[in-house]
Amino acid sequence: MATSKTTDISAKKTSAKKAAPKTDTPKTKSASPRKKSVKPSIITSEERYKMIEVAAYYIAEKNGFGDSHMDYWLQAEKEIDHKLNA
Repeated sequence: MATSKTTDISAKKTSAKKAAPKTDTPKTKSASPRKKSVKPSIITSEERYKMIEVAAYYIAEKNGFGDSHMDYWLQAEKEIDHKLNA
């Protein structure tokens, strides 16, 4: 009797492992006829100021707030301007 239970269990396992039928058609999205162009975003002076302010804080924090605040500001200003012009 032990053998019949083993075969029943193994039969159930093999039937559960059947793979779904494969299709030959690829499941990719069709390419759109027009490519979307990326518009450059316009940054206001207030947004630029806030970006520099946040960057200066993180630079100062990284350096232990040891230098002059103007040094941090100028370094942040240079980094942000470089990123905005890139």
